[in-house]
Amino acid sequence: MSDWVTVAKEGELAPGQFRSVDADGVQIVVFNLGGEYFALEDVCTHDGGQLTGGFVEDDQIICPRHGAGFCIRTGAALSAPAYEPTVKFPVRVDSGEIQVRDDRWD
Repeated sequence: MSDWVTVAKEGELAPGQFRSVDADGVQIVVFNLGGEYFALEDVCTHDGGQLTGGFVEDDQIICPRHGAGFCIRTGAALSAPAYEPTVKFPVRVDSGEIQVRDDRWD
């Protein structure tokens, strides 16, 4: 089981912003959508490139390389050239810190 990794203090990640963090060797990006936090693996399933560097539009992140869209809330691939979802991770706020972890091996 992986440990929770602190991404930011509550209030440091404003609505509409995102921040990437390394959690046990996995790049995870955490988004603030209207005060709710969501976390995805920072990888486009089309070609393995990073999603960060793209832009957020409503509840989607658009990959900067080829324009594939992913739902920030679920990780679902929403537009070609990506057809497979990216991994979604749990996020929590604990003692004023936004935290994430890779729970795939629990």
